Amino acid sequence: MKRLLSCLLMLSLLACDSERTNRNPFLQEVSFRFDINLNLPLYSPLATTGNAVYIGAQGVGTRGVFVLNSGNGQFLAWEASCPNHAPNDCSTMQLNSPVVTCSCEDYSYNLFNGQQQNRPDDGQRYYDLLFYRASQSGNVVVISN
Repeated sequence: MKRLLSCLLMLSLLACDSERTNRNPFLQEVSFRFDINLNLPLYSPLATTGNAVYIGAQGVGTRGVFVLNSGNGQFLAWEASCPNHAPNDCSTMQLNSPVVTCSCEDYSYNLFNGQQQNRPDDGQRYYDLLFYRASQSGNVVVISN
């Protein structure tokens, strides 16, 4: 019986994944919750599929959040700080729905999938946008991490 327990313990230890996730070293995971009332004029662009808004409220993400109406009552939320360098004076990206651009290096990202559109082919590691949860309940979209 002891031998069986030893084998099971050893097997469970060997089955553990030793690889670390490819977490973005430039952006910290911050906890927050922000409610978007879709009845407010400020968020009226979100009534149309493909439109996005920037939310720069204190404590929402690192440098704010971009929220996109992706269609069929679904919303996507992404960190507004460029994921390919530490936050600084130029790292808050500019919105040109459905694309955001970092003015530091002119990197651009698609808000429908979060992927970098103009990734350099220089062998370096590049990161896509940091995703946040977005859920809708009635006329309120809750963005959280």
